[in-house]
Amino acid sequence: MIRSTLLVTLVLTAAVVAKKSPDGQKPSWAKKDISSYSEADMERLLDQWEEDEEPLEPDELPEHLRPPVNIDPTLIGNDPDALLKLSKKGKTLMTFVKVSPKYNKDDVDKITKLWQSSLWNNHIQAERFMVDDNRAIFMYKDGSQAWDAKDFLIQQEDCVDVTIENQVYKGPASPFVEGNVEKVEL
Repeated sequence: MIRSTLLVTLVLTAAVVAKKSPDGQKPSWAKKDISSYSEADMERLLDQWEEDEEPLEPDELPEHLRPPVNIDPTLIGNDPDALLKLSKKGKTLMTFVKVSPKYNKDDVDKITKLWQSSLWNNHIQAERFMVDDNRAIFMYKDGSQAWDAKDFLIQQEDCVDVTIENQVYKGPASPFVEGNVEKVEL
């Protein structure tokens, strides 16, 4: 009861303070009782509330509203990975990491947790999700970190491969699996 009273008071205060129309010339939706506001009326009220606010900084915007990164191709040279790395800066990116099949599911979980904590210790923020008995997804909020993580992961002796943007990078354990790799179609 107290919460609803507080909410109504806040909304009414916002409606009174944020009004842009002169007194006596309110829009029709603003003349009705607050308890009968529809979703569209609440949306208009929110738009009116946010009208005079300063815009958010580009890094505070949701990912789909951020401006694209300007890439200077002369600085990259002939390295396609550097181009991909720059193009994924600030965007979410997922990579697939396959672990040697000689381990069971619990061992693979422990190994990938260890890799994840090693990446975090190196300031590469990766979330880990197990998708199969010997396969995990590493998700990076800043996609450009995926290539630095790949460099670390393909040096691990139990890593079969790392897949980024449909590009497969082989690890040290890949020769042991080459003969019996199953093709998985999505």
